[in-house]
Amino acid sequence: MTINNLPVVFNGQPLSIEDICQIASQHAQVELSTDAEFIKRIDKGALFIDTLLKEQGFVYGVTTGYGDSCTVSVPLHLVEQLPRNLYTFHGCGLGSHFDAQQTRAILAVRLTSLARGFSGVRYKLLQQLTTLLTQDILPLIPQEGSVGASGDLTPLSYLAAVLAGERDVMYQDKQQATHTVFAHLNIEPLTLKPKEGLAIMNGTAAMTGLACLAYQRAKYLSQLTTRITSLASVALNGNAYHFDAKLFSVKPHPGQNRVAERIRSDLQVTETAPRNDTRLQDRYSLRCAPHIIGVLEDSLPWLRQFIENELNSANDNPIVDAEDEHILHGGHFYGGHIAFAMDSLKTAVANLADLLDRQMAQLMDPKFNHGLPANLSGASSDQAMINHGFKAVQIAVSAWTAEALKLTMPASVFSRSTECHNQDKVSMGTISARDCLRILELTEQVAVAVLFAAVQGVQLRGNVEALSPALQHTVTQLRQFSAFLSTDRALEQELRQCLALIRTQHWQLYE
Repeated sequence: MTINNLPVVFNGQPLSIEDICQIASQHAQVELSTDAEFIKRIDKGALFIDTLLKEQGFVYGVTTGYGDSCTVSVPLHLVEQLPRNLYTFHGCGLGSHFDAQQTRAILAVRLTSLARGFSGVRYKLLQQLTTLLTQDILPLIPQEGSVGASGDLTPLSYLAAVLAGERDVMYQDKQQATHTVFAHLNIEPLTLKPKEGLAIMNGTAAMTGLACLAYQRAKYLSQLTTRITSLASVALNGNAYHFDAKLFSVKPHPGQNRVAERIRSDLQVTETAPRNDTRLQDRYSLRCAPHIIGVLEDSLPWLRQFIENELNSANDNPIVDAEDEHILHGGHFYGGHIAFAMDSLKTAVANLADLLDRQMAQLMDPKFNHGLPANLSGASSDQAMINHGFKAVQIAVSAWTAEALKLTMPASVFSRSTECHNQDKVSMGTISARDCLRILELTEQVAVAVLFAAVQGVQLRGNVEALSPALQHTVTQLRQFSAFLSTDRALEQELRQCLALIRTQHWQLYE
C-alpha cells in the first residue's frame, strides 16, 4: 500500500475511499480544518437547534422520543438527558468487536459526514472525534446489532458513549475504561447537546467504513487473481492466445479487457511472437478467467460511486439546514446503496475463490495437468511414495471456497420489520458489509494457497528464466520466504506470512 505523506483534512469537502483506508491503516494523518468560516458553518447548526428550542420548544429527537416514540413529548427539563439515554439504551451490541483498522474507518467516515455541516453538532464535537483518531483511542464496538436503518444505531452508540467519556476503548493495545484514558491524556468528556447523540448514531458510518476497506481489498484481489491465472496458465501449458487482443476487442467490457491485457503482458503474448496453441481450448477456469475476474473489474467504478456518495453524504435524521433555517425529516440513514454494493461485491469476490479452486483442481490432478506430478509433489522418485505435496492444501482451498460461496446469500433481502413497525423496511447494510469482509478473508486464503501451488507448478515445468520479468518477480518474491516443496512440510506459517503481505498489499502487481 502506498503511504500518503499528506494529511487527510476534514473540512466538509468530499473524501475518497483511499483517504479512509489510509487513515484506517495509519498511513495518513488526520487534520480537522481550523478555517474560521468552516467552524462558523458547523456551529451555526447547533445554534439553530438551540434557537428552535427556545422559540418553538419542539424538535424531533430533541424534545421527543426516538423512532416510534416520536409522539412522546420530552419536557424541557429532561431534554439535556435525552442524548445520554439514547446511547445508553443502545448499548446492547454483541459478537466480536471491530478490529482497529475497521474502527478507525468507522470513525473517519462519521467525521466526514458530520463535517458536511447538516447534522446540528458543534465544532467541539468534531474536535473530540478528531482526537480519538489522532490519539488512536478506539471505541470498543461490537459488530452485531445493526439492521442498517436508522443507520448503525447500536454500533455508533459506542462512539457516542466514548465521546462522553463512557464505556471502553482500545488504547495502546490494551482495553481500558474510557474515563481512565481521558484522565490520563487530559481529555475532557463531552456532555452531548440535544441533537448530538442522534447525529452521531443515526447514520451509516459502520457499514460505509467497512465498505471502503472491502473495496480496497477487492480491487487488489482482482489483480492478484489475474497474476495467479497467468502463473497457472504457464504451469498447465495453457494456450496463451485465449487472451488475444483481437479476440477481446469484439466483447468490449473495459474491465474484462483490462484483465486480458494484464495476462497477455504476463505471458508475453504479442502479434509477432511465435504461436503455441496446439491445444485449441483450455478449460473454462483458464480460458474464461478474464470474463470472471472482469465482472469484478467492471463493477469497481459503480461500487466506488455508491460508496463515495454515501461516504460524503449527510445521512442522519433530521437534516439541519441552518442556512435557510429548516429542519428536514427524512430517511437518509437508510443504507440501501451500501447493502446492494456489498451484496454485489461479495458475489463477485466469491466467484474469484471458485475460479481459483478450479485452477487448483487442474494443477493437482495428473489427468488434467498435462504432465505435472500428482499433487504437485516435488519429491525425488525414491521419496515420492511418502510425500503428498499440496494434497491437504487443496482440501483446505475447497473448504474456504465452500464457506465463501455459502455466504453470498444477499443480506439486503432479509429486511425485518422492527421497532414497533416504525423501522418496517431496513437495509441490513452492515450485515452485508460484514459478510463481504469475511468472503474477502476466505478468498484471500484461497488465493495465497493457489499462488503457492501455481509457483510450484511453474518451477516443476522448468525454464523459469524464460518467463516474463513480472512472473519471474512474483516467483522470486514468494520464494524469499517459502522454498520449493521438495519434501512434505507444514505450510501454515508460510501461508500466514504471505497472507499478511497480501492484506497490506505489499506486492505491487500491475501499474
